[in-house]
Amino acid sequence: MAHARTERYLADGSHYGASQAHSPNALSSASTNSPQISYYTSTLTSDYSHVVAPSMASTPQLVSRPDIKTKLVCVGDGGVGKTCLLMVYSGHPFPTDYCPTVFENYVTNVPFGDKVVEFALWDTAGQEEYDRLRPLSYPESHVIFICFSCDYPPSLENVEDKWAPEVSHFCEGVPIILIATKMDLRSDQHARDLLAAQGRHPVTTEEGQAVARRIGASYAEVSAMHRRGVDEVFQLALDLAIKGTSRIGHGGAAHEGPRRKIRSKLNCTIL
Repeated sequence: MAHARTERYLADGSHYGASQAHSPNALSSASTNSPQISYYTSTLTSDYSHVVAPSMASTPQLVSRPDIKTKLVCVGDGGVGKTCLLMVYSGHPFPTDYCPTVFENYVTNVPFGDKVVEFALWDTAGQEEYDRLRPLSYPESHVIFICFSCDYPPSLENVEDKWAPEVSHFCEGVPIILIATKMDLRSDQHARDLLAAQGRHPVTTEEGQAVARRIGASYAEVSAMHRRGVDEVFQLALDLAIKGTSRIGHGGAAHEGPRRKIRSKLNCTIL
């Protein structure tokens, strides 16, 4: 039986190698609400339509031609939990080791009414040294995740200082979901003590919602470790993405906030 493969590139530019993904049978043993996931070699291109899926005869949904293709790009500071969020949604165990990646792509076929939707999930690096590489992930996006961590307040500050202006610059008009990750750490005494020693506190729901309003984004909170809110935020993302394609006549987004013009702080660089 063929196995899908994924290529990972680390934040230092080295090649992490191809790892074996779950077999189709392993995927089918997951929750019936879990999406069917394929993994493909990551490429520095905005066009993901050329990638050919591996042979998976036992999962015809994966090889059937989707009715709609959508693309989600996930951005935010390094270490806030972007990869954990995508991996848990993809049916993988919660990763216990931090391994910063430049980018990694996941592709899933999910049912939406009587349609089959190809949902391409693009993971990105938040490190500053990859600011010139990351924009290659943005073209043809239908929805954007901007993530910050509840136990690291500067990651929320960077949403307004860096991430919202960057997304507005490269993806004007694309709906944004601002996501508070690691919500379970709000009640973790060790995390609270570390922040208290710095005169800070875990980011509150109200603080996150205020930023979401200012940048015109939807707002959600998740704990990938405990899988709280994960399915709900991806369902919202799928609704927004499909609405953005304007190819079918249903699937709106009641939680979408009004987009505001954000002054870009980006500098143009000639490569």
